[in-house]
Amino acid sequence: MSKMKEIRDEVTIKFAGDSGDGMQLTGALFTDNTALTGSDLATFPDFPAEIRAPAGTLPGVSGFQIHFGSKKIFTPGDEYDVLVAMNAAALKTNLSRVRKGGTIIANTDGFDAKNLRLARYETNPLEDDSLKDYEVFAIPITKLTREALADSPLGTKEKDRSKNMFVLGFLLWRYSRDLKSVERFLEAKFANKPEVLAANLKVLRAGYHFGETTETFSTTFQVRPAPLPPGTYRSIMGNQALVLGLVAAAKKSGLELFYGSYPITPASDILHQLAGYRHLGVKTFQAEDEIAAICAAIGAAYGGALAVTGTSGPGIALKSEAMGLAAILELPLVICDIQRGGPSTGLPTKTEQADLLQVLYGRNGECPMPVLAVRSPADAFEAAFEACRIALQHMTPVVLLSDGYIANGAEPWRFPRAADLPRIEVHFAEAKAEENGQPFLPYTRDERGVRPWALPGTRGLAHRIGGLEKEHLTGNVSYDPDNHELMVRLREEKVDKIADDIPLQQLEAGHEEGDLLLLGWGSTWGVIESVTRQLLDEGYRVAHAHLRYIRPFPRNLGELLQRYRKVVVPEINRGQLARVLRAEFLLPVVQFNRVRGVPISHNELYAFAKQQLTEMADVTV
Repeated sequence: MSKMKEIRDEVTIKFAGDSGDGMQLTGALFTDNTALTGSDLATFPDFPAEIRAPAGTLPGVSGFQIHFGSKKIFTPGDEYDVLVAMNAAALKTNLSRVRKGGTIIANTDGFDAKNLRLARYETNPLEDDSLKDYEVFAIPITKLTREALADSPLGTKEKDRSKNMFVLGFLLWRYSRDLKSVERFLEAKFANKPEVLAANLKVLRAGYHFGETTETFSTTFQVRPAPLPPGTYRSIMGNQALVLGLVAAAKKSGLELFYGSYPITPASDILHQLAGYRHLGVKTFQAEDEIAAICAAIGAAYGGALAVTGTSGPGIALKSEAMGLAAILELPLVICDIQRGGPSTGLPTKTEQADLLQVLYGRNGECPMPVLAVRSPADAFEAAFEACRIALQHMTPVVLLSDGYIANGAEPWRFPRAADLPRIEVHFAEAKAEENGQPFLPYTRDERGVRPWALPGTRGLAHRIGGLEKEHLTGNVSYDPDNHELMVRLREEKVDKIADDIPLQQLEAGHEEGDLLLLGWGSTWGVIESVTRQLLDEGYRVAHAHLRYIRPFPRNLGELLQRYRKVVVPEINRGQLARVLRAEFLLPVVQFNRVRGVPISHNELYAFAKQQLTEMADVTV
């Protein structure tokens, strides 16, 4: 039977099932295959918070969402065109997000009496009328997987682990792809397990041929390449890009990279991945706790390394005293905060812009430090590189904010040539003999307020270190009130002067002045950009500005905000940046806040922006 082929501009697919169903791997492999076709894409992995939630239950559902298209893609999508539900719980958890008329591919073997009971279904939704508004393909995926592996020596449990490859093979056929990239991955992953490799390859091809030979599916789809700028691309996740940015900064500064960390979701991948760069001189240290991790990094900075530590919100709380130590010592240190929902343990596997106020103010005493924010997975490379540059050239700890959405999400990345990256200039204080009996003065400052970086053991550069207040110039312990006020002011002025070393704030899109400015930071970039472009297409005088530098702000930010009648600040928190903007610029900014553990959707932000524009039009009339 010949199959018809339809061209689609964009598609959103959600893979969902139990934690053991392999949906994260399936989604990642489909993403890599999609990237090879030249489509633009954005992904959003959705992990269960429970480490071992009972199989078949709602808390145990694991998902992977991908939005890809032949045009620029900014978000992982609001509604699903396709939902792959490996069991009843996966369907129940995700059905509300499937668009009317969308496709549901359901593994009928995951809808038996036990699974229906665990998902709290009274009747089987595949057999009643509850899914009449959708195109439903009920496929016995587990059964077909076992049939494909009837001759395999693997046990039933091992065979069932391959069922995600059936799904992947089928969807690769459905979207007019080939299997080569997945086959190469499997051959590398299971090179030492020939029986497992053979089983996965056989099931992958069985899923592909199922779509090809079954008359149920009369249509395949194709999404053409997106018009991306020319270059060499790869699909990259946020933590991967951040790691590469740190390694690149080490190479461009000529320093060894030291990373001290304690495992915490969603920052743990940074430690795992950096450990793989030992051949490039990277040193990784898994400490016994968060405090030991940052203190080891401070020691590495004192010894002349590019020192980095990483954590999430709970770890920032524990590191706060040591962050103050790095600030009073005025040593370069990058603190990567991969945010998640709080407070306390909060939502370990969900995303939130939870920590802005904590990293700005959450330390004792007057303790300013620069704060930068990553806006997308690919942007994590440049943001990490820039955080390292500022830390090294201004002798200060720097906080780099990412979050779970960015860390685990993926998008195409046009990676740069090493030769095109700027060198990060680093200068250590030179060895010297005492002149006229005068000792080394470690807190003399240049015109930027930056003190010298004196390596321990260097002749003539002996000086005191520690967390007690420093005497101006000498660094000796001082309890003098006037000296304390002077040092507090000098440390703050040094951070403020970094504004002279960062770019002016630019617009991402829109009018230089107008009715509405959507101002964001971090992972809200994609949804704000997509909403702004839609409003511009509809003729509204709107614009989008996005902050990378939050402390200090770009010098022109206040003037830019004044050009618009209304400023809306969307955040995945209760309005943390909005509070800072009001305090800094005395502007009545409008908040749009969501704290649900998921990114802001396009439709909800668009509706809010339209409401604000309508209210302004009514006032004008």
